[in-house]
Amino acid sequence: MNKKILIAIPAVIVIVSIFVILGIRKYFNLNKPDKNQPSVHALLNQAQQSEAKGELLEAKSIYQKLVNDFSGSPEVAGWQRKAEGINIKLLFSPTITPKSVTYQIRSGDTLNKIAREYKTTVELIMKSNNINDPLIIPGRKIKVWNAPFSILVDKSQNIMLLKSDEEVIKTYIVSTGKDNCTPAGTFKIVNKLVNPTWFKAGAVVPAGSTENVLGTRWLGFDLAGYGIHGTTEPKELGKQVTQGCVRLSNPDVEELYDIVPTGTEVTIVE
Repeated sequence: MNKKILIAIPAVIVIVSIFVILGIRKYFNLNKPDKNQPSVHALLNQAQQSEAKGELLEAKSIYQKLVNDFSGSPEVAGWQRKAEGINIKLLFSPTITPKSVTYQIRSGDTLNKIAREYKTTVELIMKSNNINDPLIIPGRKIKVWNAPFSILVDKSQNIMLLKSDEEVIKTYIVSTGKDNCTPAGTFKIVNKLVNPTWFKAGAVVPAGSTENVLGTRWLGFDLAGYGIHGTTEPKELGKQVTQGCVRLSNPDVEELYDIVPTGTEVTIVE
């Protein structure tokens, strides 16, 4: 019996050694840089060249690859911002994307009718097709966005995500309610106003007044008195300073106004 044990021990040692060696080789192979993997510098050059040529979908894809493949880089936030900037360019350009369709205008069509049918906005149709006159000509082919938008507001970070089919289109810096008074929950945008008048307790503040905290746009919720609007205090963005609404810079709220239709769902989280 002892002789068998003595014979077995060296065999076990050999087998264990083989597994250890294989394991070490596997570890180094997994952690060895892939010579076929493009470098950050090469990918950035590709993205910039594609963007310069107007190849926006290709440029966006490369920036997303940078974000995914080099997530530990200190530059990742900048690449994400570049991808989101391209998202907005794509929204407002004639380029057909997986979230849009080509529509041929029919006799009797109006921009309002097309926007209602596809649950989008007249402003987005006009901007993405370089249309300056609401009178449209039958037979013309236009781009129409047909994927639903949604909005997520994170009070703890004072950011707002514009999403389409769960893809983040753009991240905005916002202000929310002081003492955490912005209500959490899911709401819908039920009305939209350009240059809104502010009806505050005991006074009516006209559009354009330096005292009108609503700024240049209003997107009202199905919760009376609450909504998303612009601001006269852009330096306060990123803070909890409002009376409960969500504030954006005026350029940002004007952009958002053109993109999202009434009925858009807004989720506010703690």
